[in-house]
Amino acid sequence: MIVGGVALIGLGVQDGRGGGGLLPSSLTIGGGTSTPRASPASRGPSAEELAKAERAQRAKKLDAALKKVAAEAPEFSVAVLDNRTGQHYSYRGSEAYDTASIVKVQVLACLLLRAQDEERELTSGERALAEPMIRRSDNDATSTLFGQLGGRAAITRCNERLGLTETEVRTAWGLTRTTVDDQVKLLDVLVDSRGPLDADSRQTAFLMMSTVVDSQQWGVPQVAERGEAATVKNGWDTRTADGGRWAINSIGRVVSADDHTDVSIAVLSHNNPSMNAGIGLVEKVATLTREHLKY
Repeated sequence: MIVGGVALIGLGVQDGRGGGGLLPSSLTIGGGTSTPRASPASRGPSAEELAKAERAQRAKKLDAALKKVAAEAPEFSVAVLDNRTGQHYSYRGSEAYDTASIVKVQVLACLLLRAQDEERELTSGERALAEPMIRRSDNDATSTLFGQLGGRAAITRCNERLGLTETEVRTAWGLTRTTVDDQVKLLDVLVDSRGPLDADSRQTAFLMMSTVVDSQQWGVPQVAERGEAATVKNGWDTRTADGGRWAINSIGRVVSADDHTDVSIAVLSHNNPSMNAGIGLVEKVATLTREHLKY
């Protein structure tokens, strides 16, 4: 269930912090008439170090779980950025996939940046294209905006501002190639107060991505728990070059108003035998990240 709300805007990257102090030093005991020998202070790991070690163990167990899935499933990759702890997890993070419709989030970010550069809000015409592009995944609206922004060359330049280094824009925008590592970077840009998007632009992106139509509420939103909000943009497509098999992708965020949960998630896959099978794989992978990483 998606829970919209402007109150969740501005949940950006938080530095990981470990609580607590050092463990007590061991006591020094002198004996007899000899000069007491000072025992070196014994320090245990800090709470932050313990938390880091625990996260590493969770990531290791998640690696093992995903490898079991991969042994019997089409190819997939997943990345998670936990903005509370700063932990970035990725499985096959630099493997490139066709974006299909998740590229529409890039187009939206570039549209918002252009409006900022011109010191204005989105026009009614731009908004009339951007909203169906994200909420309904409208292809015609995307093609129009892609062209208005300047096509492949302009979006490529925009990607540099967004910090995307593993995304190759194609003239046929749905065939743009990307990685899960780049996609969680993009999701982070949409909420980072220190990034290129201002507060109004970040709010616009959040509201659009948190109100997609019911038929597209699959993928990332399925890992959201009661009381949490999810944003999402999914992508799905078949290619003759892949024998008509399906590329199924899902990117988005899961957040809670109390800051207990604040994660960006990207799952990319291809060669699925059907759309439903691909959705099942993406949701299974996303669910495993929550089970093991405990976000």
